[in-house]
Parts: sequence; C-alpha cells; structure tokens
Amino acid sequence: MQKTTSSLIIFLLALLMSSCAGIKYLTVETREPAQVNLPSNVLSIAIVNNVVQQPDEVGHDSIPIGHTQAKRSKVSSDSVAVFYTEALAQFLDEEDYFQRVMYYNQPLRSDHDFFQEKPVDPETMHRIRRETGADAIISLDKLIVETKKRDHFRQQGYTYADMTGKIHSVLRVYMPTMEGKIPAAQYTDSIRWEGFDIQDGRAYADIMLPSRKEAIKILAVHAAEKMTYVFAPHWEMQDRWYYTLPNSLMREGEAYAKGSQWSNAIEKWEAFYNNSSKKTDKAKAAGNIALAYEMIDDMDRALEWATLSNNLFIESTAPNSLERRRSLLYKIEIERRNKNSHKLNMDDL
Repeated sequence: MQKTTSSLIIFLLALLMSSCAGIKYLTVETREPAQVNLPSNVLSIAIVNNVVQQPDEVGHDSIPIGHTQAKRSKVSSDSVAVFYTEALAQFLDEEDYFQRVMYYNQPLRSDHDFFQEKPVDPETMHRIRRETGADAIISLDKLIVETKKRDHFRQQGYTYADMTGKIHSVLRVYMPTMEGKIPAAQYTDSIRWEGFDIQDGRAYADIMLPSRKEAIKILAVHAAEKMTYVFAPHWEMQDRWYYTLPNSLMREGEAYAKGSQWSNAIEKWEAFYNNSSKKTDKAKAAGNIALAYEMIDDMDRALEWATLSNNLFIESTAPNSLERRRSLLYKIEIERRNKNSHKLNMDDL
C-alpha cells in the first residue's frame, strides 16, 4: 500500500511538472512597410476620383426561388467612387505618414464611357497639384462592383437569401518626376452575406442582408482600407508565442516577458540556453530569445536566434513534428519582417 501511494505521488508530481511546460500566446503589433515606395520628398498627396459611374444594369444579377438561371438586376452605383476616395483619404490621413492628405472633391471624368480607362493627363495632374499643393496624386482610375443574390425560401413574407459582393479597383500614382513610369495598384476582393432580405423597416431578424446599395458601399470602404496599406506603412496585429519549462531561469524570463522587460528576459533565457544540454530545450529557449529581440526591434538578432531555434528542432525532432513546423513558420516570418524593417528604415531617411 505504501509503495502504491509513493508511486501515485511520484506520478502526480511528474504530471504537475509536465503541465508546467508548454506554450503561451500573446498578440503583438507589427509595423509593416508600404507596398508602393514613393520618393521621400512626397510629403503631401491628393486623392482624386477619375472613374465614370457604373451603369445600373452592369454587374448585378439575382436567382429567384425555384430558378437556376440568373436574371439581370438594376442597382445604382451612385456615389460609390466618392465613398471609396473619401474613405481612402481619411484612412491615409489617420496613418499619419504623409504631412498632408487632401481629398479633391471634383470628379475628373465627365464622359460616359464606363468601360474605358483614361489615366490622368499631365496637364490635369499639374493643375490639381497647383490647386492643392500636393507633391503627388493618387487617382482612382477604375472601379467595378458586382452583386450576385440567390433566394432560398420565404418565411413570414420575407426571403432568406445569400449575396456575394465583389469589387475591383485600380489606383495610380501621378507625379512630375516619374518619367512616364506610373505605379499602379490593383485590388480585387469579395464579401458574402446571408440572411433575411428585409428592406421595408417593418421587421428584424438576427441575420439580415444589406441592401445592394449598402453592400457596394461596404465593399468600397473595405477596399479603400486595404489600399491604404499599399501607400503607407501601417500596424498589424499578429499572434506570437513563447515556450514555458519547469525551470527557474525559464520562469524568471517568462515573468520579465509578461512585464515587457525583454532585455531582462533575454538574459534569463540565454542563461538557460547556455546551461542546457537537451537540444529541444535549447531550441525552445532560442525561440523565446528570438521573440524577445523581435519585441525590441532588433530584427537581425531575432533572425539569428529564430534560425538557430529551427535548426535545433530539425536536429532533435521528427520531420513532421509540430515544433519543427512551428519554428519554421516563425523563422520565415522573421525573415520577412527583417527584410521589411530595412525598407522602413530606408523610407525614414
């Protein structure tokens, strides 16, 4: 009986110790560079609308209950380009990257040829720059929106349906120094909704479809937000993790990490790394150190330790192990951030 009790105590202690080891997650903000690198002397920009309003009969259809073929629908695209360009100007201004972001509220196109793109000519570009004082112009040169709605059944007089909205846009940057090279950025995306089609204001459901006009407005604002990241550095939320082990040095490092005292955390985790003989433990400590260096924006050191962690996991774990795959993903992410950090540094000069 005594032997059984002692064995049970030993088993419970081992279980407790093993439960102390694991992974803890945290959410961090990372600074991402602009996708289009404008010259450093571009301090102010003007956003302009250079598209023709989409005809009502273009891009929209419906499939009624009991039908398989789509029928053409008419939807007004009035002011969609205005929503897009106004939202883009607002989002870019909120990024606080350019000294001035101006919205030019006069549409540039007065023709009716929707399907023909007409880039901004040099004369118009210079006129807008003189009027606004902008160093460069970001022009919405193409905008196509689509909605496709399928009705499923009716309940209490209202139709339950799904609708997919799609948007395609082209933005170009115009400035006098480009020598004919005009950077263009394309964006295509879609959003799907499902619910009751209630547009009369007399009923409410937990799941409701927006009207088509509201849907294309949502699409326009969504696209403008995404295109903001093309022209200005921005912050993104990402998940990270660090390893925990039943060791005093690792626990002390974790305590410092929780308080964002990353330099102290590095000291403790490096001490554990140097004292440990087990490759998987060294790999976990190296991964933690890489995270700490990332948190203090030393991306070169972060990459060194992330690479070391991945190499140690390759040496000590099976080819399909989760730890090996996880460390490889982190190494690739740090490589990407290391390359982007140099872009950001160049942009700041």
